[in-house]
Amino acid sequence: MNPLFDISQRQLILFDLDGTLVDSARDLYRAMNLTLKDLGRPTVTEQQVRVWVGKGAAQLCGCVIQYQDQKLDPAQQQILLQHFLPVYQHNLCVETTIYEGVLDFLEYCKTQNKTLVCVTNKPYQAAVELLRQLNLLERFALVLGGDSLTHRKPHPEPLLHAMQYFGQSAAQTLMIGDSRNDVEAARAAGIDCIVLSYGYNHGEDIQLCQPQWVIDSLQQLISA
Repeated sequence: MNPLFDISQRQLILFDLDGTLVDSARDLYRAMNLTLKDLGRPTVTEQQVRVWVGKGAAQLCGCVIQYQDQKLDPAQQQILLQHFLPVYQHNLCVETTIYEGVLDFLEYCKTQNKTLVCVTNKPYQAAVELLRQLNLLERFALVLGGDSLTHRKPHPEPLLHAMQYFGQSAAQTLMIGDSRNDVEAARAAGIDCIVLSYGYNHGEDIQLCQPQWVIDSLQQLISA
């Protein structure tokens, strides 16, 4: 057995949110285009949004401005961000779905008395509300958003904070994500990381990030 799959040796499991637990791209795409229309800007495609998501709302807005204006104007990025956040906050869970296998694995973790933490680059309030609307919030002992601490992934601070908060060592901790942000944050924090093959990685093959292991479903960790 690959030792990464031996969940019995882990007490603290850290999860990314978008692209790992939930497919939220359609709602991000929907909210972005509502915002762009309000600002008199051209709309973007869902596929473009799927490439751009994963590094937080500010980065998403920056990608849109960069694409539309052929340069990144921080002032225009900020305008878009300020308009986008409230629109998205009111459209968090129109078409967002939980990936297959997620509920089964979260339930398995509950039976094993694991401590679960959601570590996302999504703004904290949006992350909490989305988890609440999907009836997932009570599964997590802690939620850390992209604005919860000084740094966000790929900086290791959120992961290290969770480990310190619950008094767990690197050997007792596992990161589960879907992108380079998760791989690099885990590597910098000195903890193991498993990534899902189906998530968002900014159009890059996840294998190029040299993850320790890639799986197709969280159910694989139950049968391991």
